[in-house]
Amino acid sequence: MRMTLTARTVLNAMWDKPSWGLRICQETRLGSGTVYPLLQRLEKAGWIKGSWEDDPPDNRPRRRSYELTGLGRSEVLAWRQRMSPGRAAWIVAPVQFGPAE
Repeated sequence: MRMTLTARTVLNAMWDKPSWGLRICQETRLGSGTVYPLLQRLEKAGWIKGSWEDDPPDNRPRRRSYELTGLGRSEVLAWRQRMSPGRAAWIVAPVQFGPAE
């Protein structure tokens, strides 16, 4: 797996908490055509683990939740350590966006 800007953005969106695809799209402002294929690649590489919601409410379909694995965390941390301090401070800062318009 390459640590692209898109991968970093998606991984940062789930760093502290598991999240589902639509929430990741909303938080990162990336389209589903970008996020879902990346989630599949990250899961195949073992960086994240996906699981289906057991008992969804009647008013929506089941969600697939994603969370970082130990391997994913170690890969992100290793990538951060390889960055120069100035670049790492800029690159690894969580992406912050206002509400989607």
